[in-house]
This record gives sequence, structure tokens and C-alpha cells, in this order.
Amino acid sequence: MRILIAEDETIIRFDLSGILEKAGFEVCGEARNGREAIDLARELEPDLAIMDVKMPEIDGIEAARRICAERPIPIVMLTAYSQRRLVAEAIDAGAYGYLVKPFRPQDLLPAIETAAARHEELLRTRRELGRKPPDLGPPLDVVVTGSSGRRWPLRIRRASDGSLQVIALPDERN
Repeated sequence: MRILIAEDETIIRFDLSGILEKAGFEVCGEARNGREAIDLARELEPDLAIMDVKMPEIDGIEAARRICAERPIPIVMLTAYSQRRLVAEAIDAGAYGYLVKPFRPQDLLPAIETAAARHEELLRTRRELGRKPPDLGPPLDVVVTGSSGRRWPLRIRRASDGSLQVIALPDERN
């Protein structure tokens, strides 16, 4: 997996890079601010991005929003801020994970794997929704007769989601 790191603190960027490479990931780019992150995401097409929230020029949340608007990828936010408002904004921008600094390497790797899996699930769902529904065949017309002899003509059709649609038809005897 190719990962882009966007972090304004050099030492944290260096630590992240080492942790990721030791775990077998490829760090394809490192950005010092949100603008660089957007440009590198466009140029390098990473599989995932790890982004700090508070960065110069463009913050991580706005950068995540712009990156996901162009080419959705899983994003893990890594920040010293844990306010609910920031978490909600990060989720709205497209983040799949949110880690609070200081982080432990054993916390980072599951967050990456979870974000990648959730993103793949989203892509799979979108592909399914884009497929043409299978040919479900013609509707079936039936007449249900009650114990009193009353008749209820019905049309039964299978919907594309697998459910049955039952439509009452006019009784032609009346």
C-alpha cells in the first residue's frame, strides 16, 4: 500500500515514515502543509493518506475534503486535537480514521487497515449500486379466493432489491 503523509512537524513525519516502512508500507510522499498534500495526492495517487488536522496554508480537514472530491481515498487523521467538533468535521471531509497524538505504533497500523477496509467496502457498494438489476421476468397475475367466495385479483412482481410487490387489480366480474 502506498501512503502519503501530511504532517507539518518534521520529527513526527520522520517517525511516521519509519513506522510505516517497517510495517511494509511504501511512503510515496511527504507533505508539510495541506496545499502540498493536495498537490502530492493528485500527482502520486496514493492508496491512503495520513494527515494532521492543524497545518499551515490549508488545514488537514480542508485538504482531505479536496483530495476526496478529486479522487476518494481512505484518510486517517492524526492530530493532537480530540474535540467532537473536529472529529465530526474530519468525518464529513472523508476521514475514515482519527488518531490522537501522541500515538503508539500499535494504534496506527490497525487504524490504517480499518480505513482501507472501510474504503474498499464503500467502493464495492458503489459498484453494486451501479450495476443493472437482473432481469426479474414478467409479473405473475393470481386470483385469491376467500372462504366466502370473494375474489381478489393480484399482480405479484419481484423488485430489484429482492422484495415482492403485490398490487391489487380490479375484479373484472364487477
